[in-house]
Amino acid sequence: MTLLKSEMSLLRSVPLFAGIEPTRLKLIAYTSDTVAYRAGQTLCRQGDPGDAAYVIVEGEAAVSIATEAGDYELATLKVGDIVGEVAILCDVPRTATVTARTGLSALRIRKEAFLELVRQFPEIATEVMRGLAVRLSRTNDELARARNLASAGRDGGR
Repeated sequence: MTLLKSEMSLLRSVPLFAGIEPTRLKLIAYTSDTVAYRAGQTLCRQGDPGDAAYVIVEGEAAVSIATEAGDYELATLKVGDIVGEVAILCDVPRTATVTARTGLSALRIRKEAFLELVRQFPEIATEVMRGLAVRLSRTNDELARARNLASAGRDGGR
């Protein structure tokens, strides 16, 4: 299988791109860059401008945020996961740092190409919103658990 076909196949497996016709997927794959990282290298850093989204092709990455107590890991990214779309869509700085946990390769989709996709295919915006809603729900659950643990600690574990 050619590299372009394998990239198209990967993109088709990403829920965000599943409904896009093959000719458009080919365009996305063609305009994307394949990037490689060693374990420990940073794909993007919290606070940096968002210039691209990444689809994980191979390997794993950790998503973390900086807190007063140190870095807090939010999620692990695996093959087919996408990251970086929030900073692109909202035109805000990166909301988290993404670090390769293993050797990793990814498709880097530039901001302009991603925004053009959203303009041409509004259903992508719907999928992004669904993904963000799931992340927000998980974050709310984690905050509630952390709040309960903190309360239990203040109450002496009663």
